[in-house]
Amino acid sequence: MAIPFNLNSLLRENIKNLVPYSSARDEFKGEASILIDANENAYGSPLATHYNRYPDPLQHQVKAKLSTIKGVPAANIFLGNGSDEPIDLLFRATCRPGRDNVIVVPPTYGMYEVSANINDVELKKVNLTEEFELDLAGIEAAIDENTKMIFLCSPNNPTGNSLDRQDIETVLANFAGIVVVDEAYINYSKVRSFTQELPEYPNLVVLQTLSKAWGLAALRLGMAFASVEIISLLNKIKSPYNIGQATQDLVLEALNNVEQVNTWIKESIAAREQLAASLTTLPIVEKVYPSDANFLLVRVTDPQGIYNYLVSFGIIVRDRSKVPGCANCLRITVGTEAENAILVEKLKEY
Repeated sequence: MAIPFNLNSLLRENIKNLVPYSSARDEFKGEASILIDANENAYGSPLATHYNRYPDPLQHQVKAKLSTIKGVPAANIFLGNGSDEPIDLLFRATCRPGRDNVIVVPPTYGMYEVSANINDVELKKVNLTEEFELDLAGIEAAIDENTKMIFLCSPNNPTGNSLDRQDIETVLANFAGIVVVDEAYINYSKVRSFTQELPEYPNLVVLQTLSKAWGLAALRLGMAFASVEIISLLNKIKSPYNIGQATQDLVLEALNNVEQVNTWIKESIAAREQLAASLTTLPIVEKVYPSDANFLLVRVTDPQGIYNYLVSFGIIVRDRSKVPGCANCLRITVGTEAENAILVEKLKEY
């Protein structure tokens, strides 16, 4: 039986008492012909498209479109300036600086630690096992009365594997705080998204992004899926107009091209498998780890030397050899067929 979840008990007192900023567009609902409520420039903007009006603060059109694609009600969606925004907002809502803590499971996405440090929140690290799976006993031992959140990245960055689903559900059922499942790379995995489990776990927050499979990294649009209660909290404390109109317009246009994105995903997965096969034949490669993402974690004989060698040809990979559990490893993003061929050729010459 799952431990009861009480969001109110997790919140900082100042957040409970916060009266959110009320923007001009929050106070008005419906259609209007004359907008003289927000001190905007009524004459327009020096661009072909008029951006003189403030954007929809709750991005209703984008959420409606995402709802049909993701199969999640719009009321359960929060949009942020990348996934980093909801991560930071969750810290600010729940964690008392200098008192509370969160748990992360290295090796993992580094922004959780950065946000903890910015917010003066203790970070407890429970390393993944040698197989890059959750250490459930270690997580249980790390939880105390001041533990507010646990961050789980799946498929994991930088290891590429999807965490065992039953293990994630065990954490969700046995932790009274918020469990954040970061699915930035879910489009490249055969594992189904945890968004389908939202009705079962009120403490679940699922993060996704349009920066990876959707190819919209420059637009910085992240998504958080959670209960209406948690989404309402995020909307309460976010900045009034956190997603600009240009971003909303371009995202709406992009969301009409699901078939193109699905084609790219299939091509990326095929290229990933081909690249992995090619890398395993090289004497400088000791291991290519299985991946459910658009990158490969590769253990090599001389990570720093190989990294510098590739840089000399303008080929940039990521040296992850100092990350816990990733000694002597490079993280290599799957490129185009031509880019992958050049990479493998240069590594053969090393």
